[in-house]
Amino acid sequence: MTKAVLFAKFWLLTLALLTSFIAARPGVAQNYPVRAITLVVPYAAGGGNDVMARLVAEKMSKELGQQIVIENRGGAGGSIATRQVARSEPDGYTLGLGGTGTLAVGPTLYPNVGFDPRKDFAPVGLIATSALVVLVNPSVPVRTIGELIALAKKEPGKLNFASAGIGSGMHLGTELFALRAGVQLAHIPYKGTSPALTDLLGGHVAIFFCSLPPASGLIKEGKVRALAVTGPKRSAIFPDLPTVAEAGLSGYEAVLHYGIIAPAGTPRPIIDKLNAALRAAVAAPDVRARIVTDGAEPFVSTPEEYAADIDLEETKWSAIVKKAGAKAE
Repeated sequence: MTKAVLFAKFWLLTLALLTSFIAARPGVAQNYPVRAITLVVPYAAGGGNDVMARLVAEKMSKELGQQIVIENRGGAGGSIATRQVARSEPDGYTLGLGGTGTLAVGPTLYPNVGFDPRKDFAPVGLIATSALVVLVNPSVPVRTIGELIALAKKEPGKLNFASAGIGSGMHLGTELFALRAGVQLAHIPYKGTSPALTDLLGGHVAIFFCSLPPASGLIKEGKVRALAVTGPKRSAIFPDLPTVAEAGLSGYEAVLHYGIIAPAGTPRPIIDKLNAALRAAVAAPDVRARIVTDGAEPFVSTPEEYAADIDLEETKWSAIVKKAGAKAE
């Protein structure tokens, strides 16, 4: 057999294999999922990100016919777990809970964050947006935002505030407040919302700009004092609470965004299946009611709309990180 014939057979075999692979790709997406899916939450259990993930995971599991397992991986303001998601196999079986802290803040805060929020992920869709609520321990002698600012100016650097970690939306929301108010506050970072709330309740920290879902019950029980919400409008569940802007800090706004992301390169048919399941989950009356009850706003989107949201949020918060001089420790 001549070299020419061998060469021709080699290329015919290669072409056949390539054609078979291409033909099989739609089938893989069509049959997806055939096993459990992992949804990585880059913070400790009990916080706003965790609450959002668990709210939609059960409904999405029913839509997809496979279980979605929540895996909490905290550390470095959520950047470690988010980086791991970016480097995962793009087959639809490893997803991430994308949030303001990880996608909009982390890339500027951490010099070697290890991922690009615009290039390294395939956005699936948004879940909800949520304002923060300004909480103080009841022992702090303030009942309004004006009084909090006055106390902070009277004792520069003495008042401390908790966050769910360096670079979290709560951290930067407070830094933005301090910038706009012209006050100095001492930052005490925690590994998640739950431990931060525990220390707020114990009086170890004075202030916590907390996401509404984990805070609403404590506010209703009177265990913490709420001064204002950080969104552009009042909360439906706490209509008597003013916005920070209404309370005297004009132009201030800090809202957290929650969504689901997959590694870049995940086949579009799989992204479409996930998006359809997510949209159905967010649109379900019981899920919507729970999101609203927790003080957040359900937000149904396409993958393209979520991609645009990530771009806008990163542009906004990266500028705030630089202006505040916030740095990872």
